[in-house]
Amino acid sequence: MRLFTSITGLRCYLNSQRFSHYRLEHPSSSQELSSPPPLDIGFVPTMGALHKGHLSLMQRARRENKIVVVSIFVNPLQFAPTEDLQRYPRTLEADRAQCEQAGVDALFVPSPEEMGVNKTHLSIPLLPQPPLRSVAQPAPNPQPPIPLTQVLPPASLASGLCGRSRRGHFQGVATIVTKLLNIVQPTRAYFGQKDAQQLAVIRQIVADLNLPIEVIACPILREASGLAMSSRNQYLSLEEREQAGVIYQGLRQAEELFRAGERSSSNLVEAVKAELRQTPTIAEEYIELVDPTTMETLNEVKDMGLLAVAARLGTTRLIDNVLLSTRRPIVAIDGPAGAGKSTVARLVAQRLGLFYLDTGAMYRALTWFVLESSVPVDDEPAIAELVSHCQIEFKGQVAQDNQAVVNSQNHPSTHPLPYPPTPLLSIFVNGKDVTQAIRSLEVTSNVSTIAAQATVREQLVKRQQMFGRQGGVVMEGRDIGTHVFPDAEIKIFLTASVQERARRRQQDLLNRGIGEVNLQELEQSISERDRKDSTRLIAPLRKAADAVEIDTDHLSIQQVCDRIISLYQERLPS
Repeated sequence: MRLFTSITGLRCYLNSQRFSHYRLEHPSSSQELSSPPPLDIGFVPTMGALHKGHLSLMQRARRENKIVVVSIFVNPLQFAPTEDLQRYPRTLEADRAQCEQAGVDALFVPSPEEMGVNKTHLSIPLLPQPPLRSVAQPAPNPQPPIPLTQVLPPASLASGLCGRSRRGHFQGVATIVTKLLNIVQPTRAYFGQKDAQQLAVIRQIVADLNLPIEVIACPILREASGLAMSSRNQYLSLEEREQAGVIYQGLRQAEELFRAGERSSSNLVEAVKAELRQTPTIAEEYIELVDPTTMETLNEVKDMGLLAVAARLGTTRLIDNVLLSTRRPIVAIDGPAGAGKSTVARLVAQRLGLFYLDTGAMYRALTWFVLESSVPVDDEPAIAELVSHCQIEFKGQVAQDNQAVVNSQNHPSTHPLPYPPTPLLSIFVNGKDVTQAIRSLEVTSNVSTIAAQATVREQLVKRQQMFGRQGGVVMEGRDIGTHVFPDAEIKIFLTASVQERARRRQQDLLNRGIGEVNLQELEQSISERDRKDSTRLIAPLRKAADAVEIDTDHLSIQQVCDRIISLYQERLPS
């Protein structure tokens, strides 16, 4: 692991890594590059005093990227004069050891001066915010302008919840995080869900400033008492840590009410309050139900709500939250080629009454649109322009005929299914039914060229995520559980041995009348496909850390479906 304290040193290192990884992946290329090529970089910004919550962010970044960068910077701009800037724990040597153990490639520890923050900034108020809703304050005295460019997040995001008591906090966060993102220029940046308001602010900044960065929220990790892990927990005694667990107990009570059907904000908030009242040492600052994206107050949960708490225990301020969602579950199925993902996904969707999101049809629909627009399939900028004008919709109708399934010997069968027929979805592009047109030979011949383009992949993944926003989706691929729907309730990694997949492929070809194909050649082809899928730059094959692996070597399609449905019912009995 490399340690850098200067922006120049870190940028030099990252550029050298971009060139090095390109040469490793393209050993036969003689092309001279004038600028650093793209490289998957995962970034975890922290203020140090690292704990297991930070470690989980680093571990995920390690799994999903070629290079991992962690920053440690106690940001003076996000502390008010009365807050704990000087007291905030600083444990650099211990933090450095944790980063090394997590496989971090570069640790960035800049000084305030290196980040453009000097002592004069600390005594000058940040840019004015709108008046606080419930706190009457005198108008501030006129102050000289701040000699540091500030990033001002929308007041609707920054002035409520923690923004009421921490005036200017999110402006300080926004300014420094934006600088860090610009310095590192990561592919993905990882933040903890505990700081939900900060997460919403950063997501809005990335969207509004069109930063080419994926912001990834990671689950809250908790101590044995339920207390959300935080660097400030170091301020608490052992007894206080146990007492602080009541915050999560209150949130759990509200969560149970929500699962029982309660949607009213007042009743959910009261459930938390009732639990907190049992521990007089806990002083409530706020308990509110808000929209997790806009931070606007909700009277009831319709789609998704964030139940957030801030409280004080002695001099220590603690925050926590839970997400309450009414969406139907998402089932993400990943795995190598030939493992039966498509067949399984369709049947699981059918039996659970969920929507099978056919991503292949989406790529075919875009390919059809490109061909109809007479744009060359290798003109990536023109195709990137077309994507924004291509509206893709699915509309369903119920099939009247029996669906072909696979029996326990993995041979085709036309026996009727013991459950309702699969909905046949028609696909529309800009209002035109292209269900049959996207199966043409011309589309088939060009779809792989279109699908390989990074911008196409990026934009269609966003569309897929929009389809899944309300839940009730089954989707299969290579990185559905890790990238497209990382918050899917059910994640499956469907696999089989190379030998079994080659045997199935051989049988399939025989059934289609193509004739005998050498089994060894098929095994070599599948092994090479696995290698390419696992190492490709765009959408590599990955197993999510929380996915359930199912080896299908000795299972029929129906048995695999039964396993997945059983998992679904175990985890979501309602």
